[in-house]
Amino acid sequence: MMAAQPTASPGARLGWKGPGAPASPPRPALSRSAAAALASHRVSRGKFSAAAITTDDYLPMRSTEVKNRTSVDGIKSLRLITAIKTPYLPDGRFDLEAYDSLINTQINGGAEGVIVGGTTGEGHLMSWDEHIMLIGHTVNCFGTNIKVIGNTGSNSTREAIHASEQGFAVGMHAALHVNPYYGKTSTAGLISHFDEVLPMGPTIIYNVPARTGQDIPPAVIEALSAHPNMAGVKECVGHERVKCYTDKGITIWSGNDDECHDSRWKYGATGVISVASNLVPGLMRSLMFEGENAALNEKLLPLMKWLFCEPNPIGLNTALAQLGVVRPVFRRPYAPLSLQRRAEFVRIVEAIGRENFVGQKEVQVLDDDDFVLISRY
Repeated sequence: MMAAQPTASPGARLGWKGPGAPASPPRPALSRSAAAALASHRVSRGKFSAAAITTDDYLPMRSTEVKNRTSVDGIKSLRLITAIKTPYLPDGRFDLEAYDSLINTQINGGAEGVIVGGTTGEGHLMSWDEHIMLIGHTVNCFGTNIKVIGNTGSNSTREAIHASEQGFAVGMHAALHVNPYYGKTSTAGLISHFDEVLPMGPTIIYNVPARTGQDIPPAVIEALSAHPNMAGVKECVGHERVKCYTDKGITIWSGNDDECHDSRWKYGATGVISVASNLVPGLMRSLMFEGENAALNEKLLPLMKWLFCEPNPIGLNTALAQLGVVRPVFRRPYAPLSLQRRAEFVRIVEAIGRENFVGQKEVQVLDDDDFVLISRY
């Protein structure tokens, strides 16, 4: 026979003082020292102590060792930063051997920094586990030879903080942060968002209205520019915006390959964060380091225009596959450029000179069937 279950009584509820409440057992007397200790921590009923909820007491998850080898000035001085491509194996996982070869080529070609997991590196198609792993791998293997800037931005402030903490914990030298996209915010919200991530470490803010749907106005950048971790801005709006900032002493990198020469030499930009340097790092270094060179700029413009005939990184992914330095594997929703565009790329390589491009194989016009498009990985 089932044993009778005890009947619930309202007197069993915490804090119940009404009729039927059980008598409280006598409390043992506290020593004088114990009573003093308890009094020092006692707060009013239903409230936490002020120390438990004061936002000023929030401490970033930051390593002193990492902080000591991360210099804002060291980031501000970089002239050629490559937004590095992420290559894939046939099943869609990272091809780390191909990736390592790409990074070594950048180092040998004179790039001073890489953006890991940016738009070009398809960070938006990665899980955060993949993203932070790739940043950590890059730092571990190459961090003494090139600056590693992790794209840890997000349209969620919470995610941006968490990813940046993790990125700096695995050793990245700086973070790249875009303004919140799709779910756009106000000017005050933009400043608040960036104020939350800047304490993590050296930071480059990325303004690309064509992708985010919202321009970061100069008032926001100027309000943030005094922060000690503010390294500068990757600016895609154009020369006049670049000059607006450089006149005020704010470090700017052009975010447009086809404008970077003039931004650098006529409007005061420090350098470029480049897509084209994935393909021709040596020539892009010359463009940023060796003074005005209109002839070289004109020579490279057809390549730059071709790279952006469809949204980045479609052109770059296609080009690197045609050069034989990565497998022709695309994570969807990306798909290769048309056969006509692939043939055009071969002519561009021949005009600039195959010796100026990455890799050792002859450039090819790949067939549609050569490409692998992955939906699940």
